[in-house]
Formats: sequence, structure tokens, C-alpha cells
Amino acid sequence: MVVIRLARFGQTHRPYYRVTVADQRRAATGKYLEVVGTYNPFAKGKEQPLDLKMDRINDWVKKGAQPTRTVKSLIKKFDGKPA
Repeated sequence: MVVIRLARFGQTHRPYYRVTVADQRRAATGKYLEVVGTYNPFAKGKEQPLDLKMDRINDWVKKGAQPTRTVKSLIKKFDGKPA
């Protein structure tokens, strides 16, 4: 099964996440099929806290990929913003 999930990167106490499409059996930060966005919960200044490639996410969902609960909530937040 293909899932859309977060992969944690960054320093201790300063997480930075990549939104990745990966096989469910792989490790969270292991091999992935595609990076479809980023999430920085500690964005400062002009940094964007959330950047998603919605066209690619929608393509993967049409192909049967399942977003995790956290990714679903991030997609809802992202869709609520004016483009």
C-alpha cells in the first residue's frame, strides 16, 4: 500500500518535515517514491511553514495512495489559504 506521510528531519528540538509518498513497508525516513511538500512548524520571518504540491498529491490519491491523519489535516490547512 502506498501512503502519503511525514518524514522527520532537522535538528533536535527543531523538527522539519518532508511530505513524502512511500510504500507503507518502508521506514518513515527511508526510501520514498516522491517528495510532494514540506512542513516547518517553527517557521520564522518570511519562511513558509507549509508548502504542498497539491496537483501531485491529488494524482497520488487518484492512484490509491492513502494520506495519514496528520497529512490530511495539513492538506485541509493548506486548502484553506488563498493561493
